[in-house]
Amino acid sequence: MNTEQATTLFDSLSSGVRLDAWRLLVKAGFEGKVAGEMAREMDIAPNALSFHLKAMLHAGLVSVEQQGRFQRYRANIPVMMDLIAYLTENCCAGETDTECHPDKLSACCLDNRSKRN
Repeated sequence: MNTEQATTLFDSLSSGVRLDAWRLLVKAGFEGKVAGEMAREMDIAPNALSFHLKAMLHAGLVSVEQQGRFQRYRANIPVMMDLIAYLTENCCAGETDTECHPDKLSACCLDNRSKRN
């Protein structure tokens, strides 16, 4: 990942609606969510949500699959993990045996997530 890619990802998450949509898709896991279902859950007009999902799709944060007349969106977790790795690659001056190494951070984040739920 480079600075331009990271900036594109941050730009695509630069609204509360998009952050809420991202978190909803992460929570849905591999099953993802149909756009209309997301709009109802988020209490937002479907056309407004489509605008935001399109920006996230363009950035690569989500994928979409046509299912009949519905579109199912899924969070692209590997892209987000690449962004986190990019942000933390120089953590602790690149020392790999420290607690802030990206591999350990991932495990820490997963541990903390399970404690919150």
